[in-house]
Amino acid sequence: MRKMFRGCVLAIAFVAAAQEGAAAAKWSATVETLTGVLATAAPGDIVELAPGVYHGPLVITRSLTLTGQAGVVIDGGGKGRVIEVTAQGARLSQLTIRHSGIDLAQMDAGVFLGRTAKGATVEDLRLEDNLIGVMVWGAENSIIRHNVIRGRNDLRTSEAGNGVYVWNAPGARVEDNDITMGQDGIFVTNSRKNVFRGNVLHGVRFAIHYMYTNESEVSFNRSYGNHAGLALMYSDHLIVRGNRSDGDRDQGILLNDTNHSTIEENAVVHGGEKCVFIYNANFNEFRRNWFEGCEIGVHFTAGSEHNVITENAFINNRNQVKYVGTRALDWSYQGRGNYWSDNPAFDLNGDGIADVAYRPNDLVDRVVWMNPAAKLLLNSPAVTTLRWAQAQFPALHPGGVIDSAPLMAPPHVAAADRETAP
Repeated sequence: MRKMFRGCVLAIAFVAAAQEGAAAAKWSATVETLTGVLATAAPGDIVELAPGVYHGPLVITRSLTLTGQAGVVIDGGGKGRVIEVTAQGARLSQLTIRHSGIDLAQMDAGVFLGRTAKGATVEDLRLEDNLIGVMVWGAENSIIRHNVIRGRNDLRTSEAGNGVYVWNAPGARVEDNDITMGQDGIFVTNSRKNVFRGNVLHGVRFAIHYMYTNESEVSFNRSYGNHAGLALMYSDHLIVRGNRSDGDRDQGILLNDTNHSTIEENAVVHGGEKCVFIYNANFNEFRRNWFEGCEIGVHFTAGSEHNVITENAFINNRNQVKYVGTRALDWSYQGRGNYWSDNPAFDLNGDGIADVAYRPNDLVDRVVWMNPAAKLLLNSPAVTTLRWAQAQFPALHPGGVIDSAPLMAPPHVAAADRETAP
């Protein structure tokens, strides 16, 4: 009781100071006094929590900073949203937030940023055992950064939430978070002008999942051990740069009806089924990407047109290209094609471009896919003669992919140089 009385006296003193135009105040709160402090702190104030377990739900209705000393835990008790923010410019930092409810329809989350929480910041938190780690529900220009998010692993994928869920929040940024478990690492829909940068995502379905989101950036993220790395769907005008997918099971990069975008300097290594899957995606530029160690380097289908594919490296994929279509496509641009690790090419004039065009799906490839040991013969006179014969009879290739200016050496892609993920 004495502690509560002191907290109330302190609150009254700070309110009086604020009324006199004093600078923003710093409050100290305990489990017993937190409710009163939140009710009286003024916009711009800092509320620091003493060590202890605080019980949610908490609602932040003023643009203050809520932070904590080491050992602060806010526990939702398995019901609803642990912390809900409705104030513009509010900030949460240095807290452990855990145990939200599990109702997806109600958007239960560790942190819920409502539409009025524009410009809110969520940083340096540890979020554990929540259905959704951070729900950004229309909070424009909010920032989610430097958080460790550990979702639930006791739910089926269809029941689980996302690490960070962004809905209709233009300008929102999700940066430098470590996210695992749950459904998708970061999911965004019906938004624009977002930045997802520098995140590490592992042990989820899709590392980053885009739906109906335009004019946005996905850069320098690291995905490993997921079903898929970057799943970019029904979105236009994206910049996808410097990301690394390491050991993702199904696809490293998936584009489904994604258009007018730039995909450059990304790396997919030690992949599973497909390094990149391009489905009904048009007017995109693929430059200086590294695709290595997948069953299929690139699966290209469903009428994808007017794409520029140049200066990429296709390294040791069992099937470099799976093309579903009958049109002839030239994967070179302004005299520069791509590097193919299985192309036994010559460059007599030393300009870095092979003297002969390359077809990634010829008869020799089919023999090598069926009998991997045949790779030993790729530079033999017999194989060279067979490929020469195919070149003389183009009717053997009714449509398909051709690289008219294949590179003699792979481009440097920084994302391919990073250490393998644990």
